Amino acid sequence: MNLILMGLPGAGKGTQAEKIVEKYKIPHISTGDMFRLAIKEGTELGAKAKSFMDKGELVPDEVTIGIVRERISKDDCANGFLLDGFPRTVAQAEALENLLNEMNQQVDSVIHVDVPKDMLVQRLTGRRICPTCGATYHVIYNPPKQEGICDKDGAELIQRDDDKPETVTKRLEVNIEQTEPMLDFYRNKGYLFTINGDQEINKVFQDINGKLKDLA
Repeated sequence: MNLILMGLPGAGKGTQAEKIVEKYKIPHISTGDMFRLAIKEGTELGAKAKSFMDKGELVPDEVTIGIVRERISKDDCANGFLLDGFPRTVAQAEALENLLNEMNQQVDSVIHVDVPKDMLVQRLTGRRICPTCGATYHVIYNPPKQEGICDKDGAELIQRDDDKPETVTKRLEVNIEQTEPMLDFYRNKGYLFTINGDQEINKVFQDINGKLKDLA
């Protein structure tokens, strides 16, 4: 079962990815993990990717697609995979489709975890970090025992700059702009199903599982 997981920052993709890979016994493949593995293994494509990353540049699509091919050709992908963070553009989606066709495979389903923008802002701006021990809290979903104070060491919690409302809103707007063409691409292919991510975690997974069980 070859799956792609999509969702905006704060939608809870990471949590659902863990549940999907545990139930269906397929590897969770993120873009970062793929690059790190290729670099660690010293592959030619890994070295190319590293040369761009070291300069702070985007890795070109042809290199990224090559690394995807290397990764999904490994034995642990024999029963499928869950791609997360790739593809990011329609050009990458088309390249992935061509790659899978060459391997006599296809995308079986694209899972889109959808959460309203205002709820995402609430989720992302509510995060608080302990500057000394790194513990993470949320003012609504995981508050400390004493407001603004770390449970572990008593330090005053901080809000990171990238968790502030104006930064979060801008990041979401950029992501929405990038994501919409991808959703349209997979919707037109008939692969896409959208799940309401604004529910309790287990209910979200129950809805995902309800869609996937026919594919397994």
